[in-house]
Amino acid sequence: MKQTTTNTRVIRIHPNDNVAIVVEPGGLAEGAVIEGGVTTTMAVPQGHKVALVDLAEGERIIRYGEVIGTAATPIPQGGHVSETNLHMPTPPPLADLPLATRPAPKTDPLEGYTFEGFRNPDGSVGTKNVLGITTSVQCVAGTVDFVVQRIKRELLPRFPNVDDVVGLNHSYGCGVAINAPAAIVPIRTLKNIALNPNFGNEIMIIGLGCEKLQPSTLLSDRPVKIYENTEAADPEANVLSLQDDSFQGFGEMVEGILAMAERHLERLNRRQRETCPASELVVGMQCGGSDAFSGVTANPAVGFATDLIVRAGGSVMFSEVTEVRDAIHLLTPRAIDEDVGRALIEQMAWYDNYLAQGQADRSANTSPGNKKGGLSNIVEKALGSVIKSGNSPIVDVIGPGERLRRKGLTFAATPASDFICGTLQLAAGMNLQVFTTGRGTPYGLAMVPVLKVSTNSALGKRWHDIIDLDAGRIATGDASIEEVGWELFHLILDVASGRQQAAADRLGIHNDLVLFNPAPVT
Repeated sequence: MKQTTTNTRVIRIHPNDNVAIVVEPGGLAEGAVIEGGVTTTMAVPQGHKVALVDLAEGERIIRYGEVIGTAATPIPQGGHVSETNLHMPTPPPLADLPLATRPAPKTDPLEGYTFEGFRNPDGSVGTKNVLGITTSVQCVAGTVDFVVQRIKRELLPRFPNVDDVVGLNHSYGCGVAINAPAAIVPIRTLKNIALNPNFGNEIMIIGLGCEKLQPSTLLSDRPVKIYENTEAADPEANVLSLQDDSFQGFGEMVEGILAMAERHLERLNRRQRETCPASELVVGMQCGGSDAFSGVTANPAVGFATDLIVRAGGSVMFSEVTEVRDAIHLLTPRAIDEDVGRALIEQMAWYDNYLAQGQADRSANTSPGNKKGGLSNIVEKALGSVIKSGNSPIVDVIGPGERLRRKGLTFAATPASDFICGTLQLAAGMNLQVFTTGRGTPYGLAMVPVLKVSTNSALGKRWHDIIDLDAGRIATGDASIEEVGWELFHLILDVASGRQQAAADRLGIHNDLVLFNPAPVT
């Protein structure tokens, strides 16, 4: 075998690792000599794993210092390690995990950092000023879309302090088992999305009238004020039903919604940005289209920024249960107390059962794109995913659709689906999201700024106008985790202040909301 390259760069995360991932953009050819003198026995694509030692059948394969599987066949030193020759291990048992055993790292408070936000009467702070029009049932979604376009054309130009008008459409509200125990998940999600700080406490609900999910259910914490199609319509009206007998035709329905929206826009337009401490940040951390660089570049940089936000007194949430399950043994020791540790375990167990009911398990998570990017299985993916949480103690755990209760680092239990996770983090109260990607995705949300961080520079350059920050420089040695983490922290402050616009907002790339509904559909 001819040697083709010498000192080719690979990344080995932990001294105990017996595999490393390839950094070279074109991958490695057979016969390449990598750092440490190992010669490849076959071509290995970029981001994929190369064996650093001979691996016997059944031998443990270690990355991040953790077992990601066992060799399905003998793998020679320099061989390509992938999902085709690796057996996935069983997940960590939940019964005997250590709880709250790791002391919180000693860090100094991070003081003096601020952003320009919109402070709300309830004390929360928005990073955008948006009129959100929520729906109580999917039947009215088309009407809301029609009206939103008219509001943007006819009304919004008169209210320069309002950034946008957004229809909070969804596929729920009727044809469902509304009283089933699990129905609480989509119902509280819709209630809490309307309370997102970027909506300025201006709640506006469009209903049909005959739906199971009545608008009053979504307003259980405040008075229901019905819009009436009269000259004496209540200026504080927050609910309009299309089946109201006073509307004669579609045109009057639309005019009624426009009239109600105008009153909300008038109040939102009075909001002004003011200097707020960084402790008012509520940042959701998420990853999608992950690759083997995710846990090496972008996610560690995000984790560093997470710790900075927590040190500044702010709030950060990480999520995605199936991308936590195989690393749960690394997280329960970080719980601030045993109750939080047990809450983590309860969310893992609930989701194990949920998947089992659908005759699936967490292995269904890993996508073809993940595997093409070098991630062999969900174990490897999870170990790289949880790095977004940094090193801060976990102060709380919330269920899907619940609101944040504490400042600091919270695990917000959600499915790993990008769109369901984003929807649930909106409900939890995030005012900005950071989204890491290795394969690339145009994901965005109209309600909050979404900053996309690339895990490799090839993607960062190819998608130069969609990616907000390239963390691939860490893999090439052109930047450190700390440098990119600080860069991300400052970018978060700038975007939260409106001084800089996220690429998704600049391009108008915004995805639909997707509710998590584990209850039956009738």
